[in-house]
Amino acid sequence: MLKSTEIFNQLTSKKGQIAILIDPDKTNNNGYLANLLKKAQFANVNYFFVGGSTVSREDFESCISYIKENSSIPVVIFPGASHQISEKADAILYLSLISGRNPDYLIGHHVQSAKELFEMEIEVIPTAYILIDGGTNSAVAYVSQTTPIPPDKKSIIVNTAKAGLLQGKKILYLDAGSGAKNAISSEITSSLSTLGAPIIIGGGIRSIEQIENASNANVIVIGNKLEEDINFLLDIKSFIEQSV
Repeated sequence: MLKSTEIFNQLTSKKGQIAILIDPDKTNNNGYLANLLKKAQFANVNYFFVGGSTVSREDFESCISYIKENSSIPVVIFPGASHQISEKADAILYLSLISGRNPDYLIGHHVQSAKELFEMEIEVIPTAYILIDGGTNSAVAYVSQTTPIPPDKKSIIVNTAKAGLLQGKKILYLDAGSGAKNAISSEITSSLSTLGAPIIIGGGIRSIEQIENASNANVIVIGNKLEEDINFLLDIKSFIEQSV
């Protein structure tokens, strides 16, 4: 069936947009989540990305429902497994982990979710998901049993991205992993920007300077930093206002 392209069009509309990554396993306290939504709305962030490596379907659905009931910011699923889907969300990044060779994350989880997802009225965005070594053993690398690409191997990164685009993926998502010591470099995003595809980057972004360095990406994803310091959203608000 035909799906909407509203969120995809928004993702591609400009550079330097901000997404907050919410892991339901880490935000199952509604008091914390309510505070996060309130401050994110005040900061005028562009998206909530929701997903995690180990979250249950019940917790996932509960988190999506709570966000939709208490915020007008678009909710985009960033799935860690086949059960992390919900018609209540605005869109799903249909991730293929093309930097790894584990068939479960290349196509296996997709086959498991396809029947249910195909019948949902949710925007599906085919996404080339590429793990870059961020200096830590990230949860996604551990769970997916894949090895991230070293950040100095730019030709491998670029050719992997090209392969994803030739397969029909519409977005490139480069991830240094949760809690990364090193964020995706501006050199890497600059190399990929010549391919003409929208770019999302995440992992290891903990300062406004890093956000500014990443502003040639379409979407910059902030996760762990806000779990440590929710008031970082005030700095993000200032960045967004200066970028308008």
